[in-house]
Amino acid sequence: MLHWAQVVLRKTFRLFLGFGLLFVGILGLLLPVMPGWIFVIPGLLILSEYFPPVRRLVDWAKERARRAGISVPDPKAPGSGRGSPD
Repeated sequence: MLHWAQVVLRKTFRLFLGFGLLFVGILGLLLPVMPGWIFVIPGLLILSEYFPPVRRLVDWAKERARRAGISVPDPKAPGSGRGSPD
């Protein structure tokens, strides 16, 4: 079991990382020097663990990808290699 300060620090780090990736991704979409979507998608995936509207957006995008025939792994599925996000 993690100490409560470690849990808070980990969640805070993940929030800053998510917002940072999202910010860099938006800059990348506006500036022609780098592709922004490479940073936007991971940023949204991280933030979706903390914000329900972002979770709905990510779920909607995953469903659209599945309908298009693209394989989308579920990180919560057994055997996927990831545990709980905290």
